[in-house]
Order: sequence, then structure tokens, then C-alpha cells
Amino acid sequence: MEDDPEITRHRENAGHSIQMLRSVVDGATYEAVALQFGISRTAVERRIKSIAVQLTQEVGVDGLKEEGAAFVRRLRLRRDAILVALDQFIPVAPSGERPARVLSEAEVAQGATRIKGRASRTWHDLSLYYLLFATGLRPLEVARLEVRDYILVDGSVCRESELRDSTAINGKSRPLYFINSRLDEALDAYFQERLKNGHGLGTPDHYRGLDPDSRLFLGPTGEPYQITPNGEPGQKRHVCRAVLEIYRKLFRYADIKGLSTQSARLTLMSRMYARGADEDQVGVILGIADRSAVREQLPRPKPMLAELLDEVI
Repeated sequence: MEDDPEITRHRENAGHSIQMLRSVVDGATYEAVALQFGISRTAVERRIKSIAVQLTQEVGVDGLKEEGAAFVRRLRLRRDAILVALDQFIPVAPSGERPARVLSEAEVAQGATRIKGRASRTWHDLSLYYLLFATGLRPLEVARLEVRDYILVDGSVCRESELRDSTAINGKSRPLYFINSRLDEALDAYFQERLKNGHGLGTPDHYRGLDPDSRLFLGPTGEPYQITPNGEPGQKRHVCRAVLEIYRKLFRYADIKGLSTQSARLTLMSRMYARGADEDQVGVILGIADRSAVREQLPRPKPMLAELLDEVI
């Protein structure tokens, strides 16, 4: 079945806008890009800003807020983060402003309830949903997770795990914690479905009967989600479009304003701050080395001076 012409045209235009953004963050001027694509400088600037804003809303760019996408200097300063984000980006037709924001506990729970009532693969989908809020992982990192990252050989949950360097988007390992009862419940049920369907099985007495080297999440017929190269040859960038599309579907099911992978990361950051974390600790969990980039995403709240001095003795 052929795509709607409007959708095809949007994809082509978005592809050109992404090429323009890549050129500009690599140092090309608006004038040079305009000459390359045969459009006006103003049109280039408008399209780059538009795609950059959508990128911050849909995926999130470490160290770049939505309003910063309007300034070419800020885009170039965050070149590497933009290129990483583009690897996780599938542009969609605009449907109004959807700025990423921190979600309340009630909203997260409401989204889960709606997903449970609408999803065809309930426990698989709920596990993917909860995982974003519990870990702050990127979709590609989620797609790369293996059973052994979550389960120990005796079948217990590996509470203090590690995101391996081969799994992390930036190629650097970091701590990974699985300390969330809702995620445990959803994954327990999902694993039972995998065993029943014979997907990714291993030795019965180890790893709950699953193959430890199999992916944590599998497709409906037991196949691993395909991860493909994305970018120029030799750049070693990849994307898992299937998992990206699943998350898009889950966000539609949840029907919560501003819900995206970036809002899940912001929500986790907010919860960590509320428990006393500093920028370094948040950066370690989210894989952001630069404190200023963490601060730019979501500044740590500061108490009022009166609160600091109230009854100090």
C-alpha cells in the first residue's frame, strides 16, 4: 500500500531539513546551505530551527533547551549531542507544540493504565514504558539490552547492573539500576509470556529459563528488533526504528500532553533532584558528562534563603 502523498512529501522535506541541520552544525553558513539546496537563506534558517525544535521535543539534545534551537551558535556548541539525537529521530508531521516537561506521578500512572487497556502486547509494552521513567535510557539503549543485564544466573533481579559500553549510545559504560516494583511486575509477566511462546529460551534452571544473551525485548514472533547503521559510512551510528515506532505508539495510547522520551528523562531528573541528587549524579545515570549540559536540561531547584535559615539553631 503506497504512502499518502502528503506524508511522502513531509518525509522528503524533513530529510532535507536534517541534511541542512547537519551541514550547519558542521560549520556551513546559512548562505552556503541555501545555495546547495536552491532555496533562500531565510527558508534555510526557518527549516533548521523547525527541525531542531522538533528534535529537542521528540528526542532531547543534551545541553540544549527548545528555545536554544533558534541560535546557530548554540547548535554548533552542541554538535555531538545533536548528531547523537538525530540517530534516534524519526520526524513526524507537526501536530502542535509538545514541549517536553516533567510529569507528575499521577500522570505516569494514568499513562500506564491507558496503555494497559489499549496495547496488544500488554506486558511487553508496559515494561518498555516503565523502563524509560525508571532508568532514563535512550530507545537505542533499550533495544540493545540483554536478559543478563536485568537477571542474574539464579533468576533474581540485578539491582545494581551496568549499561555496557557496547550498549550505551556514547560508547561509555555507566551504572544501571533496576529498582522499581512496577517495572519488575511488568517484566515478570512479560518473561512468562516469552517462556510460554518459546521466545529466546535457554537452560531451564538458569536466568529464569531464558537465554542470557538474548535481547531483553523481542518482537511479536520472538525476533530481536533490528538495529541498523544510521549516518555516513564509518561513523558507527545506529538506530532501532522498530523500538522508536513502538514508543511513539505507546505515547499516543498514554494520551498525556508533552509525553516523550525526553520528558521521561526530565521526570527522572526531577525525582532524583527531589531526593537530593546533584548534577554529577544525574549525569552519571543519564550518560551526560558535562555538568552544564545537565543543568541546561533541568536546573537543580534551589531552596529559598528563608528556608535555609529557618531555625538553624
